[in-house]
Amino acid sequence: MSQLFQRKPIAVLVRETEDLGGLKRSLGAGDLIMLAIGAVIGAGIFGAIGTAAAGQLGPHGEAIRAGAGPALVFSFLLLGGACALAGLCYAELAAMIPQAGSAYAYSYATLGELVAWIIGWDLILEYAVGNVAVAISWGDYFHTLAGGCGVRLPEWISTGYRTALLSPDPRIHGLLNSAPRILGMPVLVNLPAFGIVALITWLLLRGARESATANNVMVMIKLLALSLFVAVGATHLKAANYHPFAPNGFTGIHQGAAIVFFAYIGFDAISTAAEETLNPQRNLPLGILGGLGICTLIYVVVGFVLTGMVPYKQLGVADPLARALDLAGFKAAGWLVALGAVISMSAVLLVFQYGQPRIFFAMARDGLLPRWAARIHPRTRVPWTTTLLTGLFVALWALVGDAAETYDLTNIGTLFAFLLVSVGVLVLRHREPERRRPFKVPMAWPVCLLSAAACLFIMKGLPNQAWERFGIWLGIGLVLYFAYGFRNSGLHPK
Repeated sequence: MSQLFQRKPIAVLVRETEDLGGLKRSLGAGDLIMLAIGAVIGAGIFGAIGTAAAGQLGPHGEAIRAGAGPALVFSFLLLGGACALAGLCYAELAAMIPQAGSAYAYSYATLGELVAWIIGWDLILEYAVGNVAVAISWGDYFHTLAGGCGVRLPEWISTGYRTALLSPDPRIHGLLNSAPRILGMPVLVNLPAFGIVALITWLLLRGARESATANNVMVMIKLLALSLFVAVGATHLKAANYHPFAPNGFTGIHQGAAIVFFAYIGFDAISTAAEETLNPQRNLPLGILGGLGICTLIYVVVGFVLTGMVPYKQLGVADPLARALDLAGFKAAGWLVALGAVISMSAVLLVFQYGQPRIFFAMARDGLLPRWAARIHPRTRVPWTTTLLTGLFVALWALVGDAAETYDLTNIGTLFAFLLVSVGVLVLRHREPERRRPFKVPMAWPVCLLSAAACLFIMKGLPNQAWERFGIWLGIGLVLYFAYGFRNSGLHPK
């Protein structure tokens, strides 16, 4: 039992980050804020925002959860407040432990190895599984954009099998019968989603500095696209669309927040860049908190304009911003926003695909995963084996998967990580009160406890199916830990 909860000393974690054979430091505070915007402003605002407003229906038209309606802006404020609390906790630990492992490394230093493994395994849901949803949403917007340019992609090469199987839209569900068949099985694959993941993986293998530069360019384009949407949409607001403002009361606001929460996990991705950040004690808190504040403001403004343009019930589609502009008569602007969404979600893919391999890298360096997963390319100084494997995993799942069924898994995994980080701050305050903290959470006890409670509260808004799948996922992770990680951990005597 003592080995299961053995903590890794912070001094060892810090020494590993200073190893000359480690990752290359090249990112500043501005790069981190742009990484946050790149990750947070993406599939949530271009995709899931419509489901959060309109609610979610099952394949037979039954209501799965209530929508927030125009009160969506309160869903975003609720999320912004909860994430701000968690962001403060992340900022304290990231400044103390500037390691690539994110919540995994923080849990290893505060709560012990078993909890760290659970978090590391759990973060796969946050990054790799979350990226499947982003890639599929990217494919939907690419389909819209291609149609606007006069190119009609065959439905069977732009729709995954699971999407057709679970869709409540009779046209999409009907693809199961009309698609070409091989050995009696319908051929339904999302080639655009597969292709963009392959392209992003290639870019990430070129190096962290090159990836950050590409992200900065894409962030500027997405901000221009959202500015166009707000400017055009603001001329078509109708007071009638704001009534009823909260059609499902606080239940709708709560469940709307749970749907869109996955979009807010981008600030966690910043902490995975800790080993590639210049002056991490200063720049990590700035990047985490600054990026979170800017993104919350953007979500509130876009949500207000979106629900004022068209009745909220018409927004339950894969591309709600483009659909709203189309319904309002701004078809050309809708195509431009679709272009912005395609570029925007490319940035999200880049940041999430950036984060996952570095968590695997940190776990492998500790012996909890095979040592080959900690290999760094001698020229680019990136963890190339885990980058390649993560890209392959996400690309293949996106080829046949469905975005809606991955949102909830991503949300519950992320919230669980946030909860343990909040607890970890308090544990470390108790165990090592004298340790220097470059950034300190103000009023640590109430803030950390409120952060943990807020995460639990948002988790309650997720359906039972998400909890069941999360339990199965953690069970698989525990089997792998005792089969390999526990036996090969660098902390345990051989």
